[in-house]
Amino acid sequence: MAKRDYYEVLGVAKDVNEEDLKKAYRRLAMKFHPDRNPDNKEAEEKFKEGNEAYEILSNPDKRAAYDRHGHAGVDPSMGAGAGGFGGGGGFSDIFEAFGDIFGGQRGGGGSRQRGGADLQYTLELTLEEAIKGVKKQVRFTTAAACEVCDGSGAKKGSGMTTCRTCGGAGQVRMQQGFFTVQQTCPTCRGRGQIIKDPCGSCNGEGRTNKQKTLEVTIPAGVDTGDKVRLAGEGEAGANGAPAGNLFVQVVVKEHAIFKRDGGDLYCEVPISFPDAALGCELEVPTLEGKVKLKVPEGTQTGKVFRLRGKGVKPVRAYDVGDMLCRVIVETPVHLNSKQKELLRDFQASLDGNDKQSPNKKSFFDGLKDLFS
Repeated sequence: MAKRDYYEVLGVAKDVNEEDLKKAYRRLAMKFHPDRNPDNKEAEEKFKEGNEAYEILSNPDKRAAYDRHGHAGVDPSMGAGAGGFGGGGGFSDIFEAFGDIFGGQRGGGGSRQRGGADLQYTLELTLEEAIKGVKKQVRFTTAAACEVCDGSGAKKGSGMTTCRTCGGAGQVRMQQGFFTVQQTCPTCRGRGQIIKDPCGSCNGEGRTNKQKTLEVTIPAGVDTGDKVRLAGEGEAGANGAPAGNLFVQVVVKEHAIFKRDGGDLYCEVPISFPDAALGCELEVPTLEGKVKLKVPEGTQTGKVFRLRGKGVKPVRAYDVGDMLCRVIVETPVHLNSKQKELLRDFQASLDGNDKQSPNKKSFFDGLKDLFS
């Protein structure tokens, strides 16, 4: 059965002073005392309940723990060997304990060390570097193993002593009702041992900040958002615990000509009006050099031509993508008088011939239908 609130048991408010608390307890004790209620089990239970409530609330330290954590904060069976919840890291430790059970990281009676954190480094690449692969140097500051104590945290020549809180197990047991769980020892943080004489360079932490320079190999075909993992190159663990990993995240810069979508590359190819009308053969750029592109006569602006196999092989794909060239027909500008006259003659020759301007005819026919 769940315990009732101690303030409710004694019939007082949470801000009750010491004198009024004592008076409330006396009233309850006199009412339910076993001598006044012989063979009355219910009265006996209420008398015990009142005694327990007054014992906790009349002690300033226990009352403070109860106000913070409720019954768990004053239950002596919780966290045996670690001072209960009040002296073993607080009520939140029970959530740590359940997290340890479901998240792994535990062994039967073994210790747990606090591993180093993973780090992330953002690396900018050109499109060419991302597609072909490259080796780059990355420089960053991180917590590295202390060189003075070799990451142990202990002064040279000094040793470790067994943790008195957990007896070297690295864990302490705590109980709440019918639950019995284990938590990492708050004193030694799961190591089972404590440092007797801390290293003066790292103050017993086993690590100090250090600038590192590493060479990272970026595989061919990476794209923005891809990550390269460097195992054990992250933050060093405390007191010799395993280091975390370094994740190098790729960001590809915008290219002046090409845009990438997965394995395909896109580019826009400007051509003149005569070339679009008469047809031509152009040289277009690719990442492997220039290739010839045949543009048929009568090509309209926006027409897309596909060059198969001239794209990118993504890092997690087997096939190379294509290059897609979108033709943009340029309108002539800064014409001289002779050029303008030639264009007027050419325009006059087109008047009345809808076959030579099929898009124009379909557009204006659509307008007629819309407003009719």
